[in-house]
Amino acid sequence: MGHWLLAFVSAFGAVFLLELPDKTTALTLVLSNRFRSRPVLAGATVAFALQAVISVALGSAITLLPERLVAAAIAVLFGVSAVLLLRESLAADPDDADAAASSRANTPYLRAAAISFGTLFITEWGDASQVTAIGVAARYANPIAVGLGTFLALMSVTVLALLVGRKLRSRVPAHFIQRGAAAVFGVFALLAAWEVFA
Repeated sequence: MGHWLLAFVSAFGAVFLLELPDKTTALTLVLSNRFRSRPVLAGATVAFALQAVISVALGSAITLLPERLVAAAIAVLFGVSAVLLLRESLAADPDDADAAASSRANTPYLRAAAISFGTLFITEWGDASQVTAIGVAARYANPIAVGLGTFLALMSVTVLALLVGRKLRSRVPAHFIQRGAAAVFGVFALLAAWEVFA
């Protein structure tokens, strides 16, 4: 039991600390600005469950990919996301908060959940938390504990971001949140590009 608990705590603690200031938080804030919280949470639950299973089960496959290839893909993904968010925030009418709220309320549940799933699932590929889960799984050889710890850490960060997103939505105009997220994504793109060329 002690070995299982140590593997669980190691996975949870490492992934939680890595993800708290990471792109998952920023992306969840953006998703919570666009959609209601429940479908975002549902999409995140499925995405992170799959990511935890894949990280633990196929961990060695990720380590075989060239680091530069993974970093380049991440740089492009975040660069494009930053540009799209910035463009959308500049095109948005600051007085159009009612329309944004209406759009958020009118987006079908399954569509919002599917978009949340796809976005979060793809952005976690090659992420530090995924590599960490792979390393913890290899060290402790306890896939259930590591998978559960990884999943619960990712979900904890997501729930925190959804709660913060709800508070921000009522106090900060959507275009400011989008511009902030675009800046964060731009930084992530630059950091990933640095890994490619460093």
